[in-house]
Amino acid sequence: MKSFSMGVKLIFVCVLALVMAIPAFFVGGLIDERTQRASEVLKEISARVGGQQTFLGPTLVVPYTLWSALPASLQSHGIYWIAPAQASASLKTTTEERQRSLFKVPVFQADLKLDAAFDLTGARTALPEGAQLDWNHAQIVVGVSDTRGALADATLSINGKLFALTPSEAQLKLPLNLYGANAEGIAKPGAQFHATSVLRFSGAQRVAVLAYGETTHLTAQGDWPSPSFDGGFLPVRRTVSSRGFTADWSVPFMARGVNGEGIDGTLHALNSTSLGVSFIEVADPYQSVTRSLKYILLFLGLVFLSYFIFEVTAGKRVHPAQYILVGVAQIIFYLLLLSFAERIGFDYGFLLAGAASVLLLSCNAAWIFASRPQGARALGVFSLLYSLIYMLLRLEDNALLVGAIASFLAVAAAMYFTRDMDWYAQPRAPLPQVEGA
Repeated sequence: MKSFSMGVKLIFVCVLALVMAIPAFFVGGLIDERTQRASEVLKEISARVGGQQTFLGPTLVVPYTLWSALPASLQSHGIYWIAPAQASASLKTTTEERQRSLFKVPVFQADLKLDAAFDLTGARTALPEGAQLDWNHAQIVVGVSDTRGALADATLSINGKLFALTPSEAQLKLPLNLYGANAEGIAKPGAQFHATSVLRFSGAQRVAVLAYGETTHLTAQGDWPSPSFDGGFLPVRRTVSSRGFTADWSVPFMARGVNGEGIDGTLHALNSTSLGVSFIEVADPYQSVTRSLKYILLFLGLVFLSYFIFEVTAGKRVHPAQYILVGVAQIIFYLLLLSFAERIGFDYGFLLAGAASVLLLSCNAAWIFASRPQGARALGVFSLLYSLIYMLLRLEDNALLVGAIASFLAVAAAMYFTRDMDWYAQPRAPLPQVEGA
């Protein structure tokens, strides 16, 4: 390699940077394995506390029969549902993190109060022709996605009278478990009444309430400092702080996009109206490390280019094996980052892994060039480089712009420091020693 010109050396360094990026795929595979393990722990803990929970507030369901000339055994039967005209719900959550080994899962306890005001004046507008409602078997039902999370028996009061909730046989094409109470004598044509259900459930990751009323209002509050509001509608007002959050949703009938009543197969459209809160980690260590791996080629290229400029300005050749060791140090940096981030978070993990790598690269430069000033120079350059990589990971939307500008400036610096170099020059061979000289 000493016989190669510096131009060939630069080409070799660029190719080596590409080759050293290959081991990053193995680091990526390790991240995938840890992510899979975290997902398994999430499923295991969620199965015990109820998982992601979705709730349906009080809804009126009435069996109907479609009469025809056919025998009774061949006549058509179904369920007719009627949503409350006005729905008002409150949700309060308290959260904690359950830990298994290195993996943490946010679980919650949710207390819900689901109010519904029914107005049956003019109901049955979507009933099939010839169908007859069986008001004697009308029910008020509520729904929950996973009953294993129940912390107390659900209650339902209709016009102030308490009713016991039992499993309902109504089929509403919703991925929910339905529980209901008989509303005979209360639910009838032209009636107006009020129903309230109180629920207490546990779950993990996410809680949501369907927009079960023609007009629905939901107020939610909790102690999780980093909620994500999702579902079919976003809150009209929300506040988030380190102590928790509050949020208000208001979904008018026009925005809901679902009729106020209909046959059983039409209620599935409510799935797209969920008003949800997800309890997420602000910085997922695996996601953050994966994002950092996307910059590994830029990272390696800038490190190698820095060493090349040190080589040019110091006038001392660096062996390819030493470049390879520098590349290996960068791969180990990602392993350190992953292992630290699992335990203390990505930010502190990057600080520790980055500081260790910067010190190692700076000492290595001092050893190679036998110069403490060169080591100090390397310390400043690599500190700036690692700070740049961290900034790219945090900028998100502006990362491409900053990365492009930084790369441009790095190439410009390389052009400047090599401006007087004769790229074709071959290193001089040592003069032969004359015996006896």
